[in-house]
Amino acid sequence: MNVVTLNLDKDFTPIAATELQFDSFVFAGGEPHFKLNSDIERNAQVIVTARIRSFNDLGVLCLAADAIRRMGGILETLILPYFPASRQDRVMVSGEALSVKVYADLINLLNFKRVVVYDAHSEVTAALVNNCELISNHSFIKKVIQNLGSETLLVSPDGGALKKIYKLSQFLGGLPVIECNKKRDVKTGKLSGFKVYSDDLKGADCLIVDDICDGGATFVGLAAELKKKNSGRLFLAVSHGIFSKGFEDLNCFDRIFTTDSFRNVNHELLTQLYLRDGLLS
Repeated sequence: MNVVTLNLDKDFTPIAATELQFDSFVFAGGEPHFKLNSDIERNAQVIVTARIRSFNDLGVLCLAADAIRRMGGILETLILPYFPASRQDRVMVSGEALSVKVYADLINLLNFKRVVVYDAHSEVTAALVNNCELISNHSFIKKVIQNLGSETLLVSPDGGALKKIYKLSQFLGGLPVIECNKKRDVKTGKLSGFKVYSDDLKGADCLIVDDICDGGATFVGLAAELKKKNSGRLFLAVSHGIFSKGFEDLNCFDRIFTTDSFRNVNHELLTQLYLRDGLLS
């Protein structure tokens, strides 16, 4: 059966397959436009890959799905490594939207046979998205550990990450886990009260593992506390690197690792691994 791929971000090619060509632009009125320039065999299986960072990106995905159907293709798989609004997976204060459900409902309307999400922020995403397949960060962190080339403690940044990091530790052969926590004001988002639940790290290298780095305040705060507990070198590994505030405040780390799930980024402090290099298996 013929299988082809549509990469909606031309700088993001996570799988090897024949690529469909297209044009996409935004009209002066703000509406996205999409046009396939490749023929599709009737009933061809189409794998769509996308890095959605805005509602406009979601709109292009919707237009692409419609174009594929009109040309006789079958929407087989959507590879959506970074699931948008996944952090807004609960209503914390009155008046908020449950944003992750809004995105999930719209994607469900496209009726892909399979939706692949990489290192989802929480289990809420899989519960809301039809035919969802979650890929863990295990292969990514294994490559990070190999890159470091030394014994390293795994650091969980907060209670919400504990379940995932202990599964990761088991996958890696039982690497020790250091538990941490923090407080967040749900109205302002301000962080405080960072804690490391270890009395003395005895100079051990530490790798903080999490799914998303946005501004990085969580990791900067934890780095300071880890140093107070006598840590060695500090490393950070995040599956989805947004880095909205750049890297100036993150220079407390000896090295930062991320994937290309959200965007391509180049910085002297950063090592970026690519999903196409075996991280989606």
